Amino acid sequence: MTWDVIVLAGDRGADDPVAQAAGAGCKAMASIAGRPLLARILDTVSAAPELSQCHVVGPGADIVAANPTLASLIADSRARWLAPADSPVASAMAALATIDEDRPVLITTADHALLTQGMIQAMCAPRDDVDLAVGLIDRARVSSAYPESKRTAIRLGGRGYCGCNLFAIHHARGRRLVDAWRRVEDERKHPARVVSGMLGWSALARYALRRLSLEQAFASLSRRFDVRVGPTLLTTPEAAIDVDTVADLRQVEAILNGRR
Repeated sequence: MTWDVIVLAGDRGADDPVAQAAGAGCKAMASIAGRPLLARILDTVSAAPELSQCHVVGPGADIVAANPTLASLIADSRARWLAPADSPVASAMAALATIDEDRPVLITTADHALLTQGMIQAMCAPRDDVDLAVGLIDRARVSSAYPESKRTAIRLGGRGYCGCNLFAIHHARGRRLVDAWRRVEDERKHPARVVSGMLGWSALARYALRRLSLEQAFASLSRRFDVRVGPTLLTTPEAAIDVDTVADLRQVEAILNGRR
């Protein structure tokens, strides 16, 4: 079975620092190595044999209307555009509500400019042990390849792990955890607050003492929300690098130019 894919593309328009630095009308159209951010992600997902229907959530209708090239980009890719909600998680849930529950769904973001076919293949590999898989990578891999890159990491079992903006919903029950994530989405840059919000104070104490392992964290999540959730450990350092800041924009552009 092929997967649906949700691309979260909410945007603040021309006021976004990345858009300003790139001289674009919105972040989604910020050009990196000659190609807009959203175009890069659409190119990648459309070429993935694991993926079928693409659902682009955002930018808002006013931003799309003000950027004809953006509107054409979405239309030409045959993606389905949806208006964004008031947060990334709310936007993801709104898109999921339009997709049949029996469909597996991959969720990513429009600023994941370095997304590759290999990452998609790893996330969409069949699994019977989880309802939802979270893409993670060992922080040491990222630091070794890109020592100047500042990425948020959660420390579990003596190792740091970076998120990769990739979530694979293998079974309908996995949607429960997406909805539950609302309680901590504003704290995603603060791992300790995420642990306390999702796992409670007992887990936070173990986390502070560095006695909470990766396996224990996901087992606790599974019990707490009655969802089988686990990590998909990626190995490509670029999986952790998105375009949150102007510094990220410059770094990703350098990586892409280096490949060329």
